[in-house]
Amino acid sequence: MLSILSALNQFIWGIPMPVLLFSVHIYFTFYLKGVQKHIGKAISLSIKPDNFAEGDISGFAALSATLAATIGTGNIVGVSTAVALGGPGAIFWCWLTGLLGMATSYAECFLGVLYRKRTKDGTYIGGPMYAIEYGMKKKWLAMAFCFFTLVASYGVGCSTQARAITETAHTLWGLSEYIVGIIIAIIVGLVIVGGIESIGRICTKLVPSMGFFYLFACIFILIINRNFLLAGLKTIIQSAFLPSKLPTALAGGFIGGSLKTAARYGIARGLFTNEAGLGSAAIAAAGAKTSHPSNQALISMSATFWDTVVMCAITGLVIVTNILKNPSSTKGYSMGELTTAAFSPIPFGRTVLGISLIAFAVATLIGWSYFGEKAVEYLFGKSGINTYRLCYIIMIYIGSIMSMKLVWELTDFVNALMAIPNLLCLMALRKKIQPY
Repeated sequence: MLSILSALNQFIWGIPMPVLLFSVHIYFTFYLKGVQKHIGKAISLSIKPDNFAEGDISGFAALSATLAATIGTGNIVGVSTAVALGGPGAIFWCWLTGLLGMATSYAECFLGVLYRKRTKDGTYIGGPMYAIEYGMKKKWLAMAFCFFTLVASYGVGCSTQARAITETAHTLWGLSEYIVGIIIAIIVGLVIVGGIESIGRICTKLVPSMGFFYLFACIFILIINRNFLLAGLKTIIQSAFLPSKLPTALAGGFIGGSLKTAARYGIARGLFTNEAGLGSAAIAAAGAKTSHPSNQALISMSATFWDTVVMCAITGLVIVTNILKNPSSTKGYSMGELTTAAFSPIPFGRTVLGISLIAFAVATLIGWSYFGEKAVEYLFGKSGINTYRLCYIIMIYIGSIMSMKLVWELTDFVNALMAIPNLLCLMALRKKIQPY
């Protein structure tokens, strides 16, 4: 199974998906007149509640739920594997995917709010499935999107995060992966049973604190490695376009060796971290209190900015500057542990990184459970939610002891399947999307 998935991903993420994603990102960047330039306004709106508008949670809570789902292992392990497999140039493609993807995120969240529905119990539901059904008039495609979202919730949202938590706890503190898996399943289960209000409440507290904690640690490392910052930036840009021109001493510290490889892993991990194009952010945006779709679309767009344009870029710089400063420091570390190698020289660095990774992963487990829940509600109605929650909790445990290689390959494959219906919807309904 692993070899089949790997071969499929090599093809899908070789040319088709990078070209499709970049084409859509670039199109909406121009169509929405560079909506990225409003990032300052987006941040301002995110902390200014629109309490008189209709919705279930505040715009900030919806943003926090989106960030909780996206700021996960991709920002640490994902960036590390991207650099290991695609070389330092993968960071540039990951960053560019985030920058351009902000426009796509705005577009999908706009449609998510525009086509949202109010249920009999007064709560709001929305997302790409409703835009596809009521906008495109293609219910079968909406059902396909929901099915892929459901599968993705067990992969990108559950298995990768659970495995990262147990692996980290075992490596740092020697804890049993089986016991850690059970504990995490119970903790997350207690949160998701409370529904979107419980998820939003936890995320608004967890996301800002864990984000600042991790960024502070990264900035501290970059200050230590300040003499290699310019060289690191040069290496990233050069490797993105001319990897074969890297000096032999530098190239030996990285595995990636071609423009195609750098782009493949950079774009794939970029999508994994910010999910722009997947449509998941639109599901959370649909429940927000907002007076106009463009307001919440702008707020939700900032998740991509924080997640990839800021967090992934800084993580990548930390990794590259560390390798430039001490090329031998990565010996003995796996492709997913280059960030660990970079954190090791600072006091309690491995512990700080471990706590950050666990906090990120727990947040993602909570956030993605909501996306999967809404997919189940669309497919089977509210009666299927409790069964889904139980299966999700069980999958947390199963994912915590799965092979990491299989988990990552499955994640890349399902991400592509989920993105295709959403991207088709965005292009079909592009005239409904209003620039801010």
